[in-house]
Amino acid sequence: MKQLLSLALTLLVICNNLYSQESLEEKTKRMQWFKDAKLGIFIHWGIYSVNGIDESWSFHNGYISHDDYMKQLNGFTAKNYDPDYWAKLIKESGAQYSVITAKHHDGVALWNTQCNDLSVVKQSPAKRDLIKPFVKALKKNKVHVGLYYSLLDWSHPDYPNFTRKEKRYKDDPDRWNRFVDFNFCQLEELSKQFKPELYWFDGDWEQSAEAWKAKELSEKLREWNKGIILNSRIRGYGDYATPEQGLPVTKPSSNWWELCMTMNDSWGYQHNDHNYKTPNQIIRMLVDCISLGGNLLLDIGPKADGTIPEEQVNILKELGRWTNKHSEAIYGSRAGIPREHFYGPTALNKKGDILYLFLPHKPNGPIMIKGLKNKINRAWVVGNGTKLHWNVVGKLYWSSVPGIVYMDVPESVLDDQVTVIAVLLDGKVDLYREKGQVIESN
Repeated sequence: MKQLLSLALTLLVICNNLYSQESLEEKTKRMQWFKDAKLGIFIHWGIYSVNGIDESWSFHNGYISHDDYMKQLNGFTAKNYDPDYWAKLIKESGAQYSVITAKHHDGVALWNTQCNDLSVVKQSPAKRDLIKPFVKALKKNKVHVGLYYSLLDWSHPDYPNFTRKEKRYKDDPDRWNRFVDFNFCQLEELSKQFKPELYWFDGDWEQSAEAWKAKELSEKLREWNKGIILNSRIRGYGDYATPEQGLPVTKPSSNWWELCMTMNDSWGYQHNDHNYKTPNQIIRMLVDCISLGGNLLLDIGPKADGTIPEEQVNILKELGRWTNKHSEAIYGSRAGIPREHFYGPTALNKKGDILYLFLPHKPNGPIMIKGLKNKINRAWVVGNGTKLHWNVVGKLYWSSVPGIVYMDVPESVLDDQVTVIAVLLDGKVDLYREKGQVIESN
């Protein structure tokens, strides 16, 4: 009997492992476009752009009253909003997906929600659904559609942690359930009307997974839109990690991740914030994300009238020049080799037999690759085509330790931002990671 029980338990473990492996394969397939995308554009647009103040947090932190914050509805016109131009500019930047704030923590919806009355359609001079035409324009330009949605709502009368003028309530299941139903209502609208490919949730930290009904919600979202991708901010039921503002130094543990980063110091439009990052800085951030196997979600903040600030347009255009030139080293690439093998970020193609070397600086002499066991078949400048010569130094016949590859890169082929070198290997990259050898006979 004990043997039969042991056999049954072994079979159960095997079956569970097979199921888990099948589930991982299915997820890998579902996440494929996201893994390959490398660059997305985040859009924080809402009534906070009228006064140019922090989105939602400005009243939450007491910098402005909730009433004064909401008065910005009267100035939100979107009169120059051109969703086709937005989508074309995003496409030109090289981004493969875009995420727009359908509703931030302030509770103001940018679409014609029927779940309550707090929307720019019903309460602002814009008087129209702003999400619908943008989603249509993105799909027309073959850019994947993502929607940002705040699970918490600091303006909703049934939300407990911050509700306008009244005191926070506790232990009122009826009110809380009404609020959860409200979230489900809005997300069903977004899912069925716009059929997004990705949801970017935020604000989950204020409640537990059980309170949000995160499991039930994630199941509903996948029922409403097969193949939907969810970010991590849904209490353990998401698909990928979302580090924010701080560039990871080491590769995140998640196989799928995305760094969300502002162009200046603000998410939404703030007329006093001119501290923009340079195109070079942003491109190098993108390169670092690529080298660690992740994506960059770069934010823009349009004005209340729907125009995109000139500084942001210029950055997107220069980013587009660079991504278009170096597309083979970006889209579909995978994390590169350990950093001790090359003085700079690297990436690999899916087969692992092309090594891409990113040069953020003008080389002072030949570039160097250490510990490469492979034979190099060819090397060239990406986007330029110039073939490069190399030589191997220090390879001794009696040692299995590879020599050092030195490769000259002429100044004439350097890109104004980041130069990319492609190295075609004789097979999947193979690196020497041992301690080295000592001569025992000669």
